[in-house]
Amino acid sequence: MQTQTLERMESNVRTYSRSFPVVFAKAQNARLTDENGREYIDFLAGAGTLNYGHNNPHLKQAMIDYLSSDGVVHGLDMWTSAKRDYLETLENVILKPRGLDYKVHLPGPTGTNAVEAAIRLARVAKGRHNIVTFTNGFHGVTMGALATTGNRKFREATGGIPTQGASFLPFDGYMGEHADTLDYFEKLLNDKSGGLDIPAGVIVETVQGEGGINVAGLDWLKRLESICHAHDILLIVDDIQAGCGRTGKFFSFEHAGITPDIVTNSKSLSGFGLPFAHVLMRPELDKWKPGQYNGTFRGFNLAMVTATAALKKYWSNDTFARDVQRKARIVEERFQKLAAMLTDNGMPATERGRGLMRGIDVVDGDIADKITSTAFEHGLIIETSGQDGEVVKCLCPLTIPDADLLEALDILEASVKSVING
Repeated sequence: MQTQTLERMESNVRTYSRSFPVVFAKAQNARLTDENGREYIDFLAGAGTLNYGHNNPHLKQAMIDYLSSDGVVHGLDMWTSAKRDYLETLENVILKPRGLDYKVHLPGPTGTNAVEAAIRLARVAKGRHNIVTFTNGFHGVTMGALATTGNRKFREATGGIPTQGASFLPFDGYMGEHADTLDYFEKLLNDKSGGLDIPAGVIVETVQGEGGINVAGLDWLKRLESICHAHDILLIVDDIQAGCGRTGKFFSFEHAGITPDIVTNSKSLSGFGLPFAHVLMRPELDKWKPGQYNGTFRGFNLAMVTATAALKKYWSNDTFARDVQRKARIVEERFQKLAAMLTDNGMPATERGRGLMRGIDVVDGDIADKITSTAFEHGLIIETSGQDGEVVKCLCPLTIPDADLLEALDILEASVKSVING
């Protein structure tokens, strides 16, 4: 395995190559193959970017056909046939069946670009500066998005420049299972001396991915929407990791029956790992002046082609969503079993999540690291999340074959038993 050039030339900022120190050469669906021909089952899937698996053949063929026809790959925000096809498919397959009426803003191609655009749009639309965000939230590491991200590791990497423009409030469950943290939010809004600047918007993840698979209750989300409506505050749902089917529905907020004012998507939006992001907004919120928010790589046509193919293939009916929910029940049951096994052996653990966005909180980051590193030695790629890396996190492809899913869960169970036995 030749890693000398990689280690010598790549910045110290790299992370995943430290956890999984092999050189990968090929990938198909839920399996990665290294240069030595060893296969690994992938429970990371590009940190939620590959919901439809590696090199999905349906999406790949659409991309090959488009490239072979000399289709426009880069076109700034000019109109192209690929863009029209994507927008029409998004409207007809996703938005209209859900009763959603959104305009589409194509910012730069990453999730943090979408968040930057969303919070700036909220400020423009409402004429206020403050954005309310939540403990353990992660929304990106560019300066505007970073101001709404809770993790100190990222916030301390600004060279001393302060992050501004956001107020943190406790997420659902942050104060314990019996406390409704929205009581505090509502109290502040109704108290003229509470110190909270009335926000332009509230940004929330329905399931906090990087924060540790913290799940917002459905009633909590409904109440949050109600509070926002009552106080003329825009509700922004960051669906970058939890969206595109990860929780068992295309949008994660569908479970709660709410309608956000603004939605951000990226990660698996292209379906193929190609950078792509959009911001969905209620039409009356489209206050942008031409060119007021732009980027050289906005509207990546090749990503629109694969995104269109993904929507048509997987979301034209509810068959795929129901299969994701079926697989989610398998993972949930196995994770509950592992959590009980750890707890019975003096390592308190709990299972949580929604759909195929699930985790086991083992409380101790060292224990979580031992489990994931042992799993990697036995052919499973799985990461941790949470403030101390204490949550073993499942982000397997939604298309993972049952045989691979069960084999991966068996590897994880063996890894847990190995850690228990020391």
